[in-house]
Amino acid sequence: MAAHEIDYEILGEEMQCVEIELDPGESVIAEAGSFMMMDQEIQMETIFGDGSNGNGQGNGLLGKLMGAGKRVLTGESLFMTVFTHAGHAPKQRVTFAAPYPGKIIPLDLVQYGGKVICQKDAFLCAAKGVSIGIEFQRRLGAGFFGGEGFIMQKLEGDGKAFVHSGGHVVEKTLHAGEVLRLDTGCLVAMTAGIDYNIEMVRGVKSALFGGEGLFFATLRGPGKVWVQSLPFNRMADRILAASKGSGRTREEGSILGGLGNFLDGR
Repeated sequence: MAAHEIDYEILGEEMQCVEIELDPGESVIAEAGSFMMMDQEIQMETIFGDGSNGNGQGNGLLGKLMGAGKRVLTGESLFMTVFTHAGHAPKQRVTFAAPYPGKIIPLDLVQYGGKVICQKDAFLCAAKGVSIGIEFQRRLGAGFFGGEGFIMQKLEGDGKAFVHSGGHVVEKTLHAGEVLRLDTGCLVAMTAGIDYNIEMVRGVKSALFGGEGLFFATLRGPGKVWVQSLPFNRMADRILAASKGSGRTREEGSILGGLGNFLDGR
């Protein structure tokens, strides 16, 4: 199925949203919970799977279950939502927001050979007709120690898709044989030609006391890679650590407050 042709505009800097412009009859599929606002003639419908089979229902009950099963394996909801311009106005708009601070990355799948692999929680929305499936990591090292497990998402088709990241995004183009090493959580997406593996940090001191974990991802070209500066799990760890000490900050900023906390055993 050929994907619908959609126009878009990304709004904002740190907390971004993407505004999709639809012609009559055009549709966009979105992750549950990403909806922000829409014009009057946009209609929404909840479906199993990604709607890439045309009517969103697959081939009977088996198709429905397989579509839902893919989403369970990638840690997503059983359902997706289709937003369709069902009226007669020339243009109608629907807007989707990223779930945490970062950047929204537009991907024209035609430019990347019809397939992009991304983190299993990175997908935001796409033109109807784009298939959202699962990509199994073939190497045990990548599966056990990659931070994302054996399963990642794959976006396939000839339309536009949008993924979100944490913090700033760096795009790297790797030539054949060129290698990029990065923290396992910093990978957002990569093209299908990238060889993905996990390596152990060399040296006992670096592994035990470096504070960066025991493993890093190794990406070998050719292909393109999108890297995020602030993985969500890293941000969540900092928030959790700060919340544990939230009850000790009533007098924060004063010398007496710090001294008082010390004497009080806090």
